[in-house]
Amino acid sequence: MEEYAREPCPWRIVDDCGGAFTMGAIGGGIFQAVKGFRNAPSGMNHRMRGSLTAIKTRAPQLGGSFAVWGGLFSMIDCGLVKVRGKEDPWNSITSGAMTGAILAARNGPVAMVGSAAMGGILLALIEGAGILLTRFASSQFPTGPQFAEEPAPAPMPTPSFGDYRQFQ
Repeated sequence: MEEYAREPCPWRIVDDCGGAFTMGAIGGGIFQAVKGFRNAPSGMNHRMRGSLTAIKTRAPQLGGSFAVWGGLFSMIDCGLVKVRGKEDPWNSITSGAMTGAILAARNGPVAMVGSAAMGGILLALIEGAGILLTRFASSQFPTGPQFAEEPAPAPMPTPSFGDYRQFQ
């Protein structure tokens, strides 16, 4: 499938890990800025300082957590690509489930099953939305007129003067 043409696996892991860290740090920074602002004492100076303190304290931790999730997900996804020999949405769904289970392993088997189910469902929704979006976009912009395939050229007639090896 063309949408799954990405960089090769060792670099994909590093790329996904870095992208997940960035996403977690930026998203966590925004969330922590609002939370720190709301929980600080009254006064604009206190609120801005509380917001900045919350960002410096929690945003790198959230970025690191996202990076661990993204790196583990990509390693499992690359392993499944190698084992199965193809890249399809099932690899991502299975990787999400296995990542959720591995990250919840310290909390016991019940937590592992719950996290695996949530990871698998989340990735199934993401993959399904991507497939639907691709189909919707492709139906909006048709590729143009479809031409019939050209017939194969007729084979050359064989010479009637015998075996061709006599001329070599």
